[in-house]
Amino acid sequence: MFQLTTSLLLVLLLSSCMLTKVVTVPMRVGGAVISAVPVVGDSVDAVIDTAADVVDAAPI
Repeated sequence: MFQLTTSLLLVLLLSSCMLTKVVTVPMRVGGAVISAVPVVGDSVDAVIDTAADVVDAAPI
């Protein structure tokens, strides 16, 4: 019974914007780390940030 309840709660919590945050937060952190690379870091960070914005806007 506990597993069923836990599973249902996880499904409810991972719906909609919570699911996109699970995906985009690691993307943004990775972009921030990559931005420390000289010359190309900032441009790569901008691309990753744009991609994360698109994922955040997805109507899931």
